[in-house]
Amino acid sequence: MALAGTGVFAEILDGEVYRYYADGEWRASASGKSVAIVNPTTRQTQYRVQACTQEEVNKVMESAKVAQKAWARTPLWKRAELLHKAAAILKEHKAPIAECLVKEIAKPAKDAVSEVVRSGDLVSYTAEEGVRILGEGKLLVSDSFPGNERNKYCLSSKIPLGVVLAIPPFNYPVNLAVSKIGPALIAGNALVLKPPTQGAVAALHMVHCFHLAGFPKGLINCVTGKGSEIGDFLTMHPGVNCISFTGGDTGIAISKKAGMVPLQMELGGKDACIVLEDADLDLVAANIVKGGFSYSGQRCTAVKVVLIMESIADAVVQKVNAKLAKLKVGPPEDDSDITPVVTESSANFIEGLVMDAKEKGATFCQEYRREGNLIWPLLLDHVRPDMRIAWEEPFGPVLPVIRINSAEEGIHHCNASNFGLQGCIFTRDINKAILISDAMETGTVQINSAPARGPDHFPFQGLKDSGIGSQGITNSINMMTKVKSTVINLPSPSYTMG
Repeated sequence: MALAGTGVFAEILDGEVYRYYADGEWRASASGKSVAIVNPTTRQTQYRVQACTQEEVNKVMESAKVAQKAWARTPLWKRAELLHKAAAILKEHKAPIAECLVKEIAKPAKDAVSEVVRSGDLVSYTAEEGVRILGEGKLLVSDSFPGNERNKYCLSSKIPLGVVLAIPPFNYPVNLAVSKIGPALIAGNALVLKPPTQGAVAALHMVHCFHLAGFPKGLINCVTGKGSEIGDFLTMHPGVNCISFTGGDTGIAISKKAGMVPLQMELGGKDACIVLEDADLDLVAANIVKGGFSYSGQRCTAVKVVLIMESIADAVVQKVNAKLAKLKVGPPEDDSDITPVVTESSANFIEGLVMDAKEKGATFCQEYRREGNLIWPLLLDHVRPDMRIAWEEPFGPVLPVIRINSAEEGIHHCNASNFGLQGCIFTRDINKAILISDAMETGTVQINSAPARGPDHFPFQGLKDSGIGSQGITNSINMMTKVKSTVINLPSPSYTMG
């Protein structure tokens, strides 16, 4: 039964096309045009969203700026109260939002529901954390620096940046939107959300939950449309005071074009999994399957390359193959483990990497099988550095295994990548684990577990082409504020009880 766009969500739908959200209202674009969202499973148009114009973006920026000034004067506890309210509404309406995720991005039904629940939890945690972090300032005194008496008091506090532009990716269009929205709002900023095309309808439903919570008009805005029309226009807009972006190569282009504003970017990854001889092989196999193949490998923190010691490679490959054979492949509605990848062009790209590996002699542990956007899970053994899949990010259920003869060789391959998001090591030797983890040029190293972004309050960052800045609730709040200092100059040195 279809729940999206009905009940409390009826007002976000205009006939066949979902409205965009501006100045506290759901609106149809003056362009009269819409963007089709194709269901990855049926490969038919599932939804349509407004194709907003540049003029509409200008208006949104104007009203966001006005709303932000009033929001900055709203007491912190009141901001937190509204966020808690939005979190509760979001969790209450998890079913229709999850339904959108299943249809727009082919996320397995159970994972879709847990994404929405996790998002509600993130918003609540952000409200709590924001009240603590932003409720504290600092007092500095001048006599700690040589040559100064204690005649200056410096009070520093955190103030909002202004308007935050949030651009989440298709794979977690709700969770990676609220991980930007929550910190921006608690810190006193206004927000403009540009959701990904695949995932836009789930994001619009999520925004409606914030609308129902009663946030001030114009504070939260959500514009949809073609990247070619409004993409650069948004990221280069003079009204934007901060950009938080999660996605792929587009982020590199944005960082080159954006003005002098703080950037928070989390881009691609080629997360390496280094397996030493003394590892627990059952644990390794379970994590390779979970890390490499959950949500069909469409995660920036998925295991993207396994670097395994030659002596145990056969045993692990055998264990992984046994587990892959048991995975359920099919539509997301059936809670399949492997579902269609997001677009036909993604499927074609993945196939290109597979064919390149085939030509160059990789061992296919399964037969390569594809129907439409659905690709069956595939493990490629004996992959060599001259194969594209050794370096490129497939973002699909295909995983290369490179056999190594030393930990150093594994570290070298990991560090030769232009990505540096996460990596993982499997060993029972804590000393080796720490030495290798220190040597790996990645933002996070997981010891004896597959890479993962969560829990959502952990710092999450990438080195090199994997990003700029750090996420995680505390880091995002701090990044979306500026320090403001007020210095009190006393007529004569003053010492407390001196």
